[in-house]
Amino acid sequence: MAGERAAPLRLGSVAPNFKAQTTQGEIDFHEFIGDKWTVLFSHPADFTPVCTTELGAFARLQGEFDKRDVKMIGLSANDLNSHDDWIKDINEVGSTQVQFPIIADADRKVAYLFDMIDQQDLTNIDEKGLPLTIRSVFIIDPAKKIRLIMAYPASTGRNTAEVLRVIDSLQTGDKRGVTTPINWLPNDDVIVPPTVSTEDAKKKFGEIREVKPYLRFTTLKE
Repeated sequence: MAGERAAPLRLGSVAPNFKAQTTQGEIDFHEFIGDKWTVLFSHPADFTPVCTTELGAFARLQGEFDKRDVKMIGLSANDLNSHDDWIKDINEVGSTQVQFPIIADADRKVAYLFDMIDQQDLTNIDEKGLPLTIRSVFIIDPAKKIRLIMAYPASTGRNTAEVLRVIDSLQTGDKRGVTTPINWLPNDDVIVPPTVSTEDAKKKFGEIREVKPYLRFTTLKE
């Protein structure tokens, strides 16, 4: 099928580029990303219950993504006419206004390019006999590199708070040279990478709390 990729998608690899029609016009994906962080998330189909709740939730958080200088772009396996009508439902049900574009991927070109297909759910097909997309999330940095991949089955809605949490973690790590522990949230202590000596860490961050020689925490100061 057109759009099949030659290499597997891996964290750190450049996101595949493509051109597609969206609810806000035709895009070149890399041009759309520009110099911004970007979240690409897919949905199985328009006018389905879980997808409608998800799009509404992401739309209500537009301000949070804007604060982080992050673009959003959705994808669903339907055409533009369907998308335009579906957005009216999303806005009504979610009491919001969808501001980000939604890719029309009726031929599954982008879905195959990004491997958004569930091998086990072969009955999840449309009237054309084509598989519907799963709920994938790709966080892509300004260098066009994939920094996170999440894949959910069609039956399970995502957690928008986790998407924002990961963006905060990645942006903090890139900016400050740290890593983040389990369940980390902004303003929590961070971890000093093992590649940084304790002496250098103290010069850079100040107070260091050493739990183990390889596990050292610090509090980031603005």
